[in-house]
Amino acid sequence: MTTDAHDHAPDRDSTGNGNSPGPGPGRILRKLRAPRATRTNAVHPGAWWIWALGLGTAASRTTNPLLLGLLVGVAGYVVAARRTEAPWARSYGAFVKLALAVLGIRLAFAVLLGSPIPGTHTLVTLPELPLPDWAEGIRVGGRVTAEGLVFALYDGLKLATLLICVGAANALANPARLLKSLPGALYEAGVAVVVALTFAPNLIADVQRLRAARRLRGRPDSGVRGLLQVGLPVLEGALERSVALAAAMDARGYGRTAEVAPAVHRTTAALSLGGLVGVCAGTYGLLTAEGGSYGLPVLLAGLGAALGGLWLGGRRSLRTRYRPDAWGVRAWLVAASGAAVAALLILYASHDAYSYAALHPGVVPLTAPTLPLWPAAAILLGLAPALIAPSPSPAPRGIGKESS
Repeated sequence: MTTDAHDHAPDRDSTGNGNSPGPGPGRILRKLRAPRATRTNAVHPGAWWIWALGLGTAASRTTNPLLLGLLVGVAGYVVAARRTEAPWARSYGAFVKLALAVLGIRLAFAVLLGSPIPGTHTLVTLPELPLPDWAEGIRVGGRVTAEGLVFALYDGLKLATLLICVGAANALANPARLLKSLPGALYEAGVAVVVALTFAPNLIADVQRLRAARRLRGRPDSGVRGLLQVGLPVLEGALERSVALAAAMDARGYGRTAEVAPAVHRTTAALSLGGLVGVCAGTYGLLTAEGGSYGLPVLLAGLGAALGGLWLGGRRSLRTRYRPDAWGVRAWLVAASGAAVAALLILYASHDAYSYAALHPGVVPLTAPTLPLWPAAAILLGLAPALIAPSPSPAPRGIGKESS
């Protein structure tokens, strides 16, 4: 067995020396680059939801349009960098359109129904509709002020940002994997939702197939008569599939539970109900300025009680999870980036009056919003998933796009 002479020759750099130059910049960048997403290293869908809810919590703490626009940009960039080619990943555009519609409706209400914010800069005066005495405090038309429009713009932009953050979670988190990761106490509800999500496309396909068949035969496919003649076969097919699925699930042991003590039943119910109330109260406190002092402790206590109830409820489940999704280091970092954005915005808002004013620019009198440095830097932490999460694998040639 022979070897070439250059196999054992020292590497030479551009100067002709025998010393190895070490890894180049391109090789270092390839090592730092996130790997391709696979079934084993994909980020847990729960981490994406925690990240998105953290951005949404930060959006609820400010009405500064510059910070809200920065949150929208962060969410959009992460979605563009880490969204896959799956059908459910295309829902982000629908949420963006819904957010724009909500913003437009909020501005239209401010123009037609007025605003509670007093203003001195009148833009236009609309004809006012006279209302009876029992409708005192409500007006239709009248004076439209710049202060009222700006207040409506800030308010609508905050709600639009919340919708975009939820849309980012829907575009990044696989819904089937998220339902599969539910605790054992909720697996029956998860199975029901998965079945519903599976049958919904089949129903749509059946309706399209039957309408096309009726058109080919020259029969009407619209109107009440067409709807009845198309709907009855679709419902019959759906019932047949439901019965077949129920029989198959019963044969595989779905719905069977273990025997537990009555005390465990009562404790589970008390923890679950108390945790739900605590989560609702804590979330309300975080989303309102008045509940900043009690919102986080009550939310944490509610989450602890709810998790305890779910753990006890999971003892009734006689099943194992096939190929469970692992919550790895990348999932922790993705979730921590969203939680850090929310925590830093909450701390900054409660620091002093100047910080609160920076997050809520004045409307009366009108003042130009400024971009506070520290909240902007905190929001930029939300870009971490674009670097941490594995990059989506490219779609196969001919699937989702035409091959060249």
